[in-house]
Amino acid sequence: MQDPRITDFLTSLQLERDASPHTISAYRTDLAELQTFLEAQGLDLDAVTGRDLEPFALALRDRGLAPATVRRRLAAARSLLRHRTREGARTAGVRDVPLPKAPQAPPHALTSEQAIALVEHPDASPLGLRDRAVLELLYGAGLRVSELVGLRPGDLDAELGLVRVLGKGGRERVVPCGGQAVAAVGRYLARSRTSLGARQDPDALLVNNRGGRLTRRGVFLIVRRHAEPLGLPAWVGPHALRHAFATHLVEGGCDLRTVQELLGHQRIATTAIYTHVAGTHLRETFLSAHPRARAA
Repeated sequence: MQDPRITDFLTSLQLERDASPHTISAYRTDLAELQTFLEAQGLDLDAVTGRDLEPFALALRDRGLAPATVRRRLAAARSLLRHRTREGARTAGVRDVPLPKAPQAPPHALTSEQAIALVEHPDASPLGLRDRAVLELLYGAGLRVSELVGLRPGDLDAELGLVRVLGKGGRERVVPCGGQAVAAVGRYLARSRTSLGARQDPDALLVNNRGGRLTRRGVFLIVRRHAEPLGLPAWVGPHALRHAFATHLVEGGCDLRTVQELLGHQRIATTAIYTHVAGTHLRETFLSAHPRARAA
């Protein structure tokens, strides 16, 4: 039988927070496990602490549940305890309820051959030249979509091969974009931009077919328009080219600090997701180069 305090919490989710039936059902399942644990341990819901719940967290992990599932069930427990505190039934804090960090999976990465095929897929039509410029900048400079669509005509220094972008938190950085990207943008500006729409937004480097600033959604559609004919997976979108940019730099021997600066990451820990690439690359290099690397 469900604890009335859990029933009250689920009702508040529905009435006060307008939670969906799916969310309510998920919480009910998660909290049923918590109730079973508390009853088995002889613990009262309104007196339990985070330390009391450590065995609960361990039991969930020992059952082989996915880390995301364990985290969700503990998050449900913490939400319930916070609700009870707001109701005045608890005095104990819940900051110590253990919430394991969900492990970040390595990003999908296109091979260099796939990335090049994607970037070179657009034709020489006005829209094709625009698309080629978009794809070359995504892969050649590792730009976020928001950074790409925010580019102004003066942000690209064609002579030096540099592009100035406004990243997260309004932080500006200047990154190299390579000769291929510079050439693609040059062709787009010379032969395509003025034919897209009756009038172009003068403050936008990249415009849609009506002359307005290209949107994030528009960039996604451009990538998918050229990825699908090549048979590339459904996960291939604009961010896949940013991941490919970073992955191929690391594979080529670029250090993570430099990749961090190019990507505009504030913390090296964010860039460290590419260490799996570095490790694989270094191991393969070691095995092929050192005379004593392989077993007899």
